[in-house]
Amino acid sequence: QVQLVESGGGLVQAGGSLRLSCAASVRTFTGYHMGWFRQAPGKEREFVATITTGSNTCYADSVKGRFTASRDNTKKTVYLQMNSLKPEDTAVYYCAAEWRLQPTCLVARNEYDYWGQGTQVTVSS
Repeated sequence: QVQLVESGGGLVQAGGSLRLSCAASVRTFTGYHMGWFRQAPGKEREFVATITTGSNTCYADSVKGRFTASRDNTKKTVYLQMNSLKPEDTAVYYCAAEWRLQPTCLVARNEYDYWGQGTQVTVSS
């Protein structure tokens, strides 16, 4: 059983920063690719970033250069550092996990089996 718990969301002004965390309750965290997705009201859940078991990262074009994904395997936690936030970044942010040993980035929702409950990020203009 994999449990993911996100934290760190909140209200921030445009141009500000937030760091999201996702703590995983798994036996072998190093075997999981970790992804970040977001869902704005009335929209589909979309890919934001992913970090592989080898710490390779991939990003959606809309967040490249502003968001950074990282992981701390000793703490079984993945992070999403979000800088230069924009109102259009407002969404519920979800953490996802998938057991995968290949180094390829996973960017589709259906590639992940495990999801957190989400954390709200609101960026005011």
